[in-house]
Amino acid sequence: MAGDIPGQAVQLLGLGSAQPEHILTQEEVLAEARAVLQPRFAQFDRLAPAFENTGIVKRHSVVPFSWFREPHGWTDRSAAYVAGASAMFCDAANAALNAAGLRTDQVDVIVTVSSTGVATPTLEALVARRMGFRADVMRVPVFGLGCAGGVSGLSVARSLAAARPGAVVLLVAVEACTLLFRLDRLTKADIIATALFGDGAAACVLRTGKTEGALAQVSPGRQHMWPDTLAIMGWSVEETGLGVIFDRAIPSFAETELRPALDALWPDRNAAGRRFDRYVCHPGGAKVITALETSLDLDEGTLQVERDVLARAGNMSAPTVLFVLQDVLASGQRGRLLTMALGPGFTLSTLPLEVP
Repeated sequence: MAGDIPGQAVQLLGLGSAQPEHILTQEEVLAEARAVLQPRFAQFDRLAPAFENTGIVKRHSVVPFSWFREPHGWTDRSAAYVAGASAMFCDAANAALNAAGLRTDQVDVIVTVSSTGVATPTLEALVARRMGFRADVMRVPVFGLGCAGGVSGLSVARSLAAARPGAVVLLVAVEACTLLFRLDRLTKADIIATALFGDGAAACVLRTGKTEGALAQVSPGRQHMWPDTLAIMGWSVEETGLGVIFDRAIPSFAETELRPALDALWPDRNAAGRRFDRYVCHPGGAKVITALETSLDLDEGTLQVERDVLARAGNMSAPTVLFVLQDVLASGQRGRLLTMALGPGFTLSTLPLEVP
């Protein structure tokens, strides 16, 4: 593909995912939210239908229900993040490496994407001994990409693989969104976040050169950032934790702005021989998926895999799109795919793959 050294195209060799042990059904979440939030938030009843309209059946969390009933600050949030994210990191990374038929001591570069906690040393260093990484492994931690992190992180990992022919590059996107629940900060955005977000991790293994059994060939990614949109999505840093910034206009914004941005990034995407056979999208929520189908001129229900992932795992931020990619590849989908996700910035991140 364009930009690759002949014979040195970047290949996706393995893909794995992981979720923590605590399961939160949406019915239980709504009941718990009503018990905990209704006395504190006068508009809760008006927003309660959001829990029922998300399309989510269950989610996973690094902490049990009892954790959410007490106030928390940076110290215990960080402790829970390090423990939960480290475990998910190892599970997802081992799954991806096993799928690629590689050992942990063969990894040359690690790209770690996470925006829901802060740890220094970062996660890949914290789990290095447990995982068995080499002492000379190159570490590339990336923070702040939010929901776009799965695609943007894969793009970063792909660039590093292309720049270091033969190197094994491991990408791990891991988020513990549930830990950001706040009893001391209740806005409409917080209620919607409580209805949507779950925890999870996904990992990819990349390397240049032809490899028997490679899942896909990965091309360079492209991004579009809209001006004057910083307030659409992100975190505010506050005394007791991060505060969600989550604009209700995201679905309508996606419906009106996505198509022209895609046309600018991929001007030949509707040309004969250049069309994408499948858009692989981050399912931010039920309304976002519908908006994506509208903007992409897809029949309703085309993005069913995205809906299925959302139903069983919720919005896990960065790794979610990689869960979708894993299911799309498992379904036998072939041809030219475009992974895409919207995230803080406000940014559209895209990256194409060719599946043999």
